[in-house]
Amino acid sequence: MTGMRSVRQLWQLLELKPAVDLPAICTALGGVSHMTAFRNLRQVAYRRSYNHKGRYYSRHDPSRYDRFGWWSWQGIHFSVDGSLKNTVRRMVHEAQAGATQRELQERLRVRVHNTLLDLLRKGQIDRERLAKLYIYLNTDVQVRATQLERRQALLVRSAEERQDREVRDAPVIQVLLTVIRHPGLGAAEVSRRLRGHAPPVTRTQVEAVFTRHALGERGGSSTR
Repeated sequence: MTGMRSVRQLWQLLELKPAVDLPAICTALGGVSHMTAFRNLRQVAYRRSYNHKGRYYSRHDPSRYDRFGWWSWQGIHFSVDGSLKNTVRRMVHEAQAGATQRELQERLRVRVHNTLLDLLRKGQIDRERLAKLYIYLNTDVQVRATQLERRQALLVRSAEERQDREVRDAPVIQVLLTVIRHPGLGAAEVSRRLRGHAPPVTRTQVEAVFTRHALGERGGSSTR
């Protein structure tokens, strides 16, 4: 099989199948060796999967990738960057507020711990510890500073939202605890028992909890 014919056959295979492994390529090219298959692969635009240890090959078509530069087929993941290492480095560099290991893993759907450590050792990304989290950052000083500033703002906002949720949940917890300790009480009795509680629990809040959890249906009148 001539070189040009082999390249055409390979291109047709990649056009026909979204992802193929090396044995399939060798077979499609007439039972050639791995070396010959690789030589032909170099003549076409392709990407190797960044999971499954790079076992699968796919035609490099820019229209396939989503806005993050990835696409998947039957659990096989590809990136516009090619390798997992290149993909993780780009993600860290482009992340507006840096990136945590968990964020990267959730997005890429593969483990990235060793990849991050390798990139860190080679000085291709940076890292900072904030609020007991490692934040992976761009190595550019100005970009890094901006990422850190945005991450700190996110952490502050998250803490404030968590505190707000706790404040909102506190009355609910107190009402439910009172009902558990004193079965059969209605909203009025529960409200009286919670007078002077800190933070304050209003009659309106008590009645809202009774309504949400249908407490009046299980014990006592919610209005007596």
